[in-house]
Amino acid sequence: MKVGIANDHSGVEMKNEMKAYLESKGFEVINYGTDSTESTDYPIWGEKLANAVIAGEVEYGVGICGTGLGIGLACNKVKGIRACICSEPYTARMSRQHNNCQIVCFGDRVVGPEEAKMILDEFFAAEFLGGRHERRVGEIMDIEQRNLQK
Repeated sequence: MKVGIANDHSGVEMKNEMKAYLESKGFEVINYGTDSTESTDYPIWGEKLANAVIAGEVEYGVGICGTGLGIGLACNKVKGIRACICSEPYTARMSRQHNNCQIVCFGDRVVGPEEAKMILDEFFAAEFLGGRHERRVGEIMDIEQRNLQK
């Protein structure tokens, strides 16, 4: 599976560790983030990651910033993306099973590397359950479509 990973300046070290972790599990990981610790803006990197998912360059994405919120918000502004912000593994699993999220985000200043690995394990092990959740994801996407037309 091909996975994109993106980060701002606060997530460089975490990105490198998570990239190595995912590669050790057999994932092909494409870097869409910065490799510099000089201050940079997370929306740039979140948009790059989300566009890569939408374009089919990668199947899923991982976004990292200080809290995970900023990069997650940026990802969610790209039409068709459902990015979740997680600080523990349960939400990561539910984001895939119930919401069919394509991108998982977390904060370098919020979770440590071992918790981040557990979040990734749950996210990538889970599968969308469909059924009643399919209808709800459709309703979410309908909201996006209605608001693009305004």
